[in-house]
Parts: sequence; C-alpha cells; structure tokens
Amino acid sequence: MAGKLYTYANNPRAFTVLIAAQYSGAKVDVVADYKHGETNVSAEFLAKFPLGKVPAYETAEGHTLSDTAAIAQYVAGDALTPKCKFQEALVQQYINLAEHEVYRAAATWVYPTYGIIQFNKTQTAKAQDDLKQILAALNATLEKRTFLVGERVTLADITLATAFLELYQHVFDPAFRAPFPHVNRWFVTLVNQPQFLAVIGTVTLAEKQAQFNAELFAAYQKQSDAKKPAAKKEEKKAEKKEEKKVEKKEEKKPAPKVEEEEEPEDEFAEKPTKDPLAGLPASSFVLDAFKRSYSNDDTPVAIDFFWKNFDAQGFSIWTCKYKYPEELKKVFMTCNLIAGFYQRIEKLRKYAFASMCVFGEDDNNQISGLWVWKGQELVFDLSEDWGVDSPSYDFVKLDPTSEETKTLVHEYMMWEGEFKDMAPKKFNQGKIFK
Repeated sequence: MAGKLYTYANNPRAFTVLIAAQYSGAKVDVVADYKHGETNVSAEFLAKFPLGKVPAYETAEGHTLSDTAAIAQYVAGDALTPKCKFQEALVQQYINLAEHEVYRAAATWVYPTYGIIQFNKTQTAKAQDDLKQILAALNATLEKRTFLVGERVTLADITLATAFLELYQHVFDPAFRAPFPHVNRWFVTLVNQPQFLAVIGTVTLAEKQAQFNAELFAAYQKQSDAKKPAAKKEEKKAEKKEEKKVEKKEEKKPAPKVEEEEEPEDEFAEKPTKDPLAGLPASSFVLDAFKRSYSNDDTPVAIDFFWKNFDAQGFSIWTCKYKYPEELKKVFMTCNLIAGFYQRIEKLRKYAFASMCVFGEDDNNQISGLWVWKGQELVFDLSEDWGVDSPSYDFVKLDPTSEETKTLVHEYMMWEGEFKDMAPKKFNQGKIFK
C-alpha cells in the first residue's frame, strides 16, 4: 500500500487519501516538488496518468491510480471496510454523494470567494438549496448514529467530511448550519479525531459567510490571460513544424492528382453549438456598418448613423449595473472584470454592441453600461455560454423613442455627459464591446 501521492496543497480530495492512510498505517509520501499546471502536464506525468488529474497515486511497485475513491480504498486496505456487503454498498453510496453532489455544490459556492470563478447568484442559490437538502437527509440519518455506516469510521465518513471541509470553514455560518445539529456534531467529532488532525490540523468553523472576492477574481483572470499568448506561440510553433514535415514528404514523393474530397469529420473536434439568434428575421439595421462608423468616424457622426438606421423591431437597447458595487475595490481590477465578461461572450459580438463604463475611484466605484443587441429578449438568458457573468448585473430594457434613452446613448457612446444615473460618481474609463 506504500506509494507516492501527487497533489497540490490543501486539496480536500487528497486529504481523503491521507486520512485513510492514517487509519490503515499505509506509508504515503506526498511528492514535494509537485507544481500544478506544470508537473501534471509534463510528458513524464502524462505517461503515467494520461488524464493529467490529481490526486494521482503511484505504488511502490509502479502501478498507478488516478481516482480519489480508488486511491483511498487502496491505501485503506481492510481498516475502513465493513464486513457486511450491504454496508459496503452504503459506503459507496455516500462516497458517490460526496463526489457527484457535495463537491459540485461546494465549488459553485466556495470558489468565487477564492476569486477562482465569477460569482453567479442563481447558481449559488441552487447550490445552497442542494446542500440544504443533502444536509437534511444526513441529519435524519445521524440523529441516532455516531457514524454513517456501522459503529466505526469508514471511507463514507472520511470522504463526506473532507467534501464538507471548505464549506464548514468558509460559508456554513452559524445560521446556515443551525438546522442540522446532528451533521454538525458528526463533522466536529470526525475532524477532531487524531487521524484527521494529523492531516488537516485544527478546523475552525465559519463565523460568517465568505463573499465573492472581485479583487482576487480580477487578478486571477489577469494571470490566466497572461498565459494565453505563450500557449498560442507554442501552438503556432507546433503548426509550423508540422507544415515543414508535410512539405518535405511531398517533395520526396509527389502525390498523384486526384479529385478533391471532403476532409473526414474530426470526431474529437468541438461541435458547434446552436445559435439562439440565428432564427430571428433579418433587420434593416446593419450592426457591422454601425460598428465600422463608430470605429472610423467621429463619434457624433456614428451616433447620428445609429439613430438614422436603428430598427426598433429587430434590435433592443438596454442598460446594466453591477449588483455588488461594495465588492469593487481597485479601478484596474474592475476594468479586468469587464474584460473578462467580454472574453466569455466572444460569440455574441456579431449580434451586440456595448459600452461598459467604470464610475468613481479606487475603493468606491461602480460598473454601468449601455447595450444594443439583436432581438427583444435578455440575450444572456438564451445561451449558457453567454450567461456566466450576466447574473451579477441588473439589466433594464429602454424605450428607443424616449429622450432619456437618446441621452443615455449619447453619453455612453461619447463617454461624456452628466450621467445622472451614476451621480455623484464621475466617469473614470470605459470599454467597448464591438
């Protein structure tokens, strides 16, 4: 059962394996020089673990495992396995609950507080409801039990407790966890066992719910964006090498002339998603023509072009405001938030134009914007790909015939004016989506 465990620091799934090893006495060494994003994409690592996922385990004999439950079961041996077949099935049931339900909901709720993903109010609310349902079921089970299966700790307890770990540490505040006293007692009992303490240390329960961290998210997006050009360069180098190989082969042995055939479909290629706006009637307002005018002409000329050609039946005008201005700190991070929004709706460009603006200064700013898109519905609700960031904004549809709308169009396209809807904050800077 001895072996090496590849994982990044503070990985709850790795905790499952290490705690199981504490109970069985298996010697598990964590690879100290593992670097996520480097080690797991190296040729040496992928030769052993083709999926590139962690935790990953290599036995002393050179055998490999790359699934948390499988690794935990291996290192646990017989120490955590019930003797009854039905109880074995129950253990597997709880492991599946952790892997397929709890971890998914935890990521949706907790990861935005780390700045790893954008906060989505609708998805977070659903995750909270799902967790309440799971906790209620477990609370009923644990009302008269110390552990989930049998009279001692099993992999069911270890796997579920580690899946709940970040939730209890960051977002399960006293009010949220109050309705589930038996689950709380079970969790606290487990994390204070010597085998748990040896791996995760002392656990402090959350006193208040952690919130979405806009600064960390903006910084994370900036870091991710910085890596993209390097990746593209590597792709281009690989393409050039491949082209040279093909050219050399063709010079040595010319191919006979044959009729052109269609290339076979690549079964692994990304399949095109359905365009939710493709079925809308053609409009007399040519959005690309307006965008060219906005890019090449003086802005007043472009605005005049907009109103002379705008089709109120085919297109609609909207404003938006960020729902959580208290979370916005540095202005440059707020700008990165807008840039990230734009990047994730790249396929919407042919249907939409926007001017998103930042108002105010560091530690006191807000995002407000003007949108024009094809159709009359809130476009972000029509595709999952477009609806990642939009739940963080309030959108209001405008009357294109009103003077107020014309004033807003002028101000947001010119980036100057009174901006009464944002007073007393002053215009700071803007970003165009076109």
